[in-house]
Amino acid sequence: MAKETATYIHGHHESVLRSHAWRTAENSAAYLLPHLRSAHKILDIGCGPGTISADLAALVPDGHVTAVDYAPAIVDQAAKEAASRGLGNMDFAVADVHALAYDGDTFDVVHAHQVLQHVGDPVQALREMWRVAKPGGVVAVRDSDYAAFTWFPESQGLSDWLDLYERVARAGGGEPDAGRRLKSWALEAGFEEAAVEATSSTWTFASEADRRWWSDLWADRSLHSDFAKQAVEGRHATQEELQAISEAWKVWGQNAASWLMIPHGEILCRA
Repeated sequence: MAKETATYIHGHHESVLRSHAWRTAENSAAYLLPHLRSAHKILDIGCGPGTISADLAALVPDGHVTAVDYAPAIVDQAAKEAASRGLGNMDFAVADVHALAYDGDTFDVVHAHQVLQHVGDPVQALREMWRVAKPGGVVAVRDSDYAAFTWFPESQGLSDWLDLYERVARAGGGEPDAGRRLKSWALEAGFEEAAVEATSSTWTFASEADRRWWSDLWADRSLHSDFAKQAVEGRHATQEELQAISEAWKVWGQNAASWLMIPHGEILCRA
């Protein structure tokens, strides 16, 4: 049985959950929404704090959403999010995307947002997602592509952050530039090219509120999250270097001219 071999480098520090709880179906799964139907049965893999999962459940009032994550504590948080919205068409479980505990041909939609960049075997993960999808159903995946992040103005500190992030992610067994690889992974998993629709979309942080929010959370994550811990323990960076990166994020966020674009690759695969 396949097992997860990659380390989830972010962890679940408050600064990480601050970012994840901002995500919605609209800003993180727009490419999927036109394909949803009221009675669809959805598996949401890597649900995190459950904001996207709950949005999806609201969009399929006659259907059902099963939200799963690898971390038990975060699954509990997703369940609380659903309860706070009064959603009764959801259930929650701990799961490993490499070996899902569901029968084949079970779900109309199998969805994963920012998951494949963190797993040990993304091709096996896609095979499992395909296995549990109904014939004619959809496997939907969206992942960012760190090497394609673009910001203004130039910042050596942010360049150092990106270089460090990619080294720490790969040392943990992940692939931070997953977005550009999604289609190739789907083909390797066995999907025919005609069955794979590959698109892209972006997040942009430029307004004062947006850039300060994003820069503040990465200033915190650079010092206090599992990413920071693994950077130091793996000898990828010193605490002083992390402090400099954190300060660079703060300086960038305070500049009215600052702009950041985060690209994401997306695939819709017909099962």
